[in-house]
Amino acid sequence: MTSTSADLALDWHARAEALAIDGRAFIDGRRTASARTRPTISPVDGRTLAELGACGADDVDRAVAAARRAFPAWSRMGAEARKGLLLALAALMERHAEELALLETLDSGKPILQTTTVDVPGAISTLRWYAEAADKQSGELPAVPPGATALVTREPLGVVAAIVPWNFPLEIAVWKLAPALAAGNTMVLKPAEQTSLNVLRLAELAAEAGLPDGVLNVVTGSGREVGVALAHHMDVDALAFTGSTAVSRTLLEASGRSNLKRLSLEAGGKSSNIIFADTADLSLAAAKAAFGAFYNQGQVCSANSRILVQREVHGEFAALLAGAAAGYAPADPLAGLEGNGALISSAHADDVERWIVRGRTEGEVLFGGGRREVRGSDAYLEPTLLGGLAADHEVHREEIFGPVAVLQAFDTEEEAVRLANATDYGLAASVWTSNLSRAHRVAGELLAGTVSVNTVDALGNTTPFGGFKQSGFGRDLSLHAFDNYTAPKTTWIQFG
Repeated sequence: MTSTSADLALDWHARAEALAIDGRAFIDGRRTASARTRPTISPVDGRTLAELGACGADDVDRAVAAARRAFPAWSRMGAEARKGLLLALAALMERHAEELALLETLDSGKPILQTTTVDVPGAISTLRWYAEAADKQSGELPAVPPGATALVTREPLGVVAAIVPWNFPLEIAVWKLAPALAAGNTMVLKPAEQTSLNVLRLAELAAEAGLPDGVLNVVTGSGREVGVALAHHMDVDALAFTGSTAVSRTLLEASGRSNLKRLSLEAGGKSSNIIFADTADLSLAAAKAAFGAFYNQGQVCSANSRILVQREVHGEFAALLAGAAAGYAPADPLAGLEGNGALISSAHADDVERWIVRGRTEGEVLFGGGRREVRGSDAYLEPTLLGGLAADHEVHREEIFGPVAVLQAFDTEEEAVRLANATDYGLAASVWTSNLSRAHRVAGELLAGTVSVNTVDALGNTTPFGGFKQSGFGRDLSLHAFDNYTAPKTTWIQFG
């Protein structure tokens, strides 16, 4: 018998009601109660999911100490043994994939269709990729004078802290922990306050897979306490972060005031999507533009939220985009349907809605702009397109982090590049054209860590992800991520 969407909705809602959730931190191989807790609330329907550990500096100290104790044995274990344990963890994640997906949906408001088919499988794929890469890294034998030998090896840094955001909590946690652990480091991970539950469950699965106590610790709580304590900790050797530019600046200061810990920072973006009049398939470009702007409720650091369209096709493209955006209308995240879920909270929806009000007052709302209530929660916004705003308006410059895009016309290639680069960020950009020379030329002139041609927001385990300018430095994904967590060491041997 084929299940209807209503049957599927009842199934996921029933599973959510039956799910047992533990909000305690995970330190030194076990769940650990904190002196204080706070309720964690689901944006899906406003329910309280669990009492989450509100950790403090003492908890951070215990987690860092556990990671330090575990480091010598883990780093000397050998890459092949670490590979085996990380692959065992990936297999356990696959076995518990539906549980992890449900936790992520309840915690973040993402549609269950997305967490079951994209987020959790993506995290598992990334973990497996780095596990397989662990024993395939080799040293260098540089040329040296006769009679001597030099060997350059990549050495793990020690205890790595990672602070990860709420928009892709499991995937970005794995982006950090997979290369760090594969390289021989130990880790203290701080998930976002809003989305800690599946990262905590991941740590439990890591222990079940056989990772030694202290190798992976998860300390929950606020950035003001846990994040600050990790950033200033004298026994943390490196810190990986995905979040805002403002917080990135404080982490740079903390590194300088503490032990000069290594930093890798992905600090957001305000990415452009340039549509030239010679685009071969304008309908495809509009469909991809809707994805690039509105996917994950627009809560994507590389969201292509600045849509620049050559004037000859501006009207036609705007109409096509309005049609494509309908596929991102808000829906019950547990219904198993297409569409967007909830924003991370009603408070964040308030912040995003204020940008829509400004756009309506100072320009125009081309489509969308409404707020919806689903299952008693008002954390849902329609995909929205703004227009009629000056090129230097804040909507073109500030990261809104919601399902809001802005449309702007241009006339020449030079103008398109100038408008695209008129931002403090440099994370991503997209270009649509059927002219190969133009594609290469424009991609070369755009200041962005990733330029997608005739698609948007292209991403994969084999290619680096990160930005220029105030989007930060360091790279997630690909073999380049190992540079965040290792340093070259030269051993020079000479006899006689």
